[in-house]
Amino acid sequence: MRNEASRKFVSDHRFDDVRKLALQTSSFTGSDIDIPWALTQIEGRQSAENKIPTWFRCDAIVYPPHLALEQCSSEQTARYKAGLLSGTSFVDLTGGFGVDFAFISGKFQETCYVEKQKELCEIAAFNFKILGLTSSRIISADATDYLKKMPPVDTIFMDPGRRSVSGKKVFTIEDSEPDLLKIQDLLLEKAETILVKLSPMLDISLALKQLKNVAEVHVVSLENECKELLFLLKKNFASEALITCVNLSKKGNQLGISFLQSQEKARRIDYTSEPGRYLYEPNASLLKAGFYKGLTELYPLRKFHLDTHLYTSDQFIPDFPGRVFQIEACTSFNKKELKDFLRETDKVSLAVRNFPLSAAELRKKLKINEGGETYIFAATLANGKHILLKNKKIDTLCN
Repeated sequence: MRNEASRKFVSDHRFDDVRKLALQTSSFTGSDIDIPWALTQIEGRQSAENKIPTWFRCDAIVYPPHLALEQCSSEQTARYKAGLLSGTSFVDLTGGFGVDFAFISGKFQETCYVEKQKELCEIAAFNFKILGLTSSRIISADATDYLKKMPPVDTIFMDPGRRSVSGKKVFTIEDSEPDLLKIQDLLLEKAETILVKLSPMLDISLALKQLKNVAEVHVVSLENECKELLFLLKKNFASEALITCVNLSKKGNQLGISFLQSQEKARRIDYTSEPGRYLYEPNASLLKAGFYKGLTELYPLRKFHLDTHLYTSDQFIPDFPGRVFQIEACTSFNKKELKDFLRETDKVSLAVRNFPLSAAELRKKLKINEGGETYIFAATLANGKHILLKNKKIDTLCN
């Protein structure tokens, strides 16, 4: 795509600051270089280095405008989705940049990429040839229109657009495009399995009430940041959805903890007012999924409070799925205790969990600066007491 002069410009400036390059475009007036396209390629390739490293290593890959690249899945989350699916025929009704499609399609014999934006279809057609996906069909069409006329397939994947007409981000199912609530019956009629990627901001319990035949929910975090909610629908499924929490990491670990909401709600646990030697904070996927009480059955932990999602133990648990700290000191808000607690503590990483003050308010009250390797958690214990815990982070395979 584009001429040799434009491609050479991209190669020559692939490590340069795109914003600075944009200010120098007048110096290239009259040349054969397509500057807007070239700047898009440079910016895209720089973004892909961490997000899609396999594609980054292929110089020929063409990148789309910024929004499409921003909204696409990372390589790690795309590979995770591919691990959930297999069969004969597969259709991606919201193709976008094609990252999910490229990784998932390897699990199927017949594949079809559908995208209503013609520019993205052209980019996909070019890139898929480079990636060896030469047998995949590429169709420029509206997802709902194509769904109505398409033949039945094994699996459908959808990643509805989460931008309003004005360009603002949305996260509810009904505000996304297309609205799954309006087409879910047709989806279940056309495929045995439907995998839907939704916003990590979505309320999982509400979504389970709105969507039909949900067999699995996958809460996917990347480096302890919740990135995706995946809902797997099965045509004939009529039971309770299994929720799986996974945290993908560059270290290569993938935590998979699965549970049923009914089991979590039925659990009865005792809470503690006595911090032990170690402090534990679950990773983002577990917190998003609401797997709070179940952790005390999987690990020898004591939870601080119903609404304080921090845990403690006297023995070190190296495989805990989240951040682990060694508690160095604990204090109430007694002035003398606080003075001793904060002695020689200028910079700290401060976090509040179920606490009456915000982090900003507490930082101002304590007169401490942000930074350093000391972590202070402000929290509420089972007896309602507010405490501060001074901690040192412990590196484990899970954080």
